Amino acid sequence: MTTFPAVLARRLHSDGGRPLVTFYDDATGERVELSVTTYANWVAKAASLLVEELDLERGDRLRVDLPAHWLGPVFLGAAWTAGLVVSDTDTPDAVVCGPDTLDAWAPRAEELPVLACSLLPLGVRFAEPVPKHVHDVGAEIWSQPDSFVPWNPPQAGDPATCFGGVEVSQEELWRTAATGTLVADGGRLLSVANPASPPGVATFSEPLAKGGSLVLVAHAERERLEATYAAEHATARFPA
Repeated sequence: MTTFPAVLARRLHSDGGRPLVTFYDDATGERVELSVTTYANWVAKAASLLVEELDLERGDRLRVDLPAHWLGPVFLGAAWTAGLVVSDTDTPDAVVCGPDTLDAWAPRAEELPVLACSLLPLGVRFAEPVPKHVHDVGAEIWSQPDSFVPWNPPQAGDPATCFGGVEVSQEELWRTAATGTLVADGGRLLSVANPASPPGVATFSEPLAKGGSLVLVAHAERERLEATYAAEHATARFPA
């Protein structure tokens, strides 16, 4: 399993109905759960939006400038499906942002695709129109198909991430995930780390590679966190 599409295909074949990402926002009380199949559908829609609508190509750099949110793993998967490089560069080929960073990226929307996520429940559109040339993910993603097959699929040696100028290939990413120590095989990892950040990528890649799942908590409150750990039958946590 040396590329994201291969890893996801294996999970779909073995346990497509099992939870993969469960998201809590302790500030709003929101809870969202994506099964492997539902996650794959979101990934396909997001990848189609990036490639078919916005013309991104294998090897292009995508900045996922989102806070801890279930859409982070979705856009990670979309990028890796299309062979894009998830990067923290300030000069990406496209960026996915949330409400808090929209004002910073909107002025650049004429020079690169800027995809804005409202982060409202169910992934809906912004309540107010987004700035000119900015793409409202909640408005544009729903018309995309539930399956996506890249015409130029990623290869094992293609870079999957590039943080701080250090590239990690798809093969390295999934080999490391399969042997990582954050969660045991089939385990359920509770995490407060942003999956789209350098230290947080493994909180998603390991559960995916190991047949497990991620419980992601935003705006975590300690007492609620302990209750969530018990209610979701988590088996490990990050940070430990």
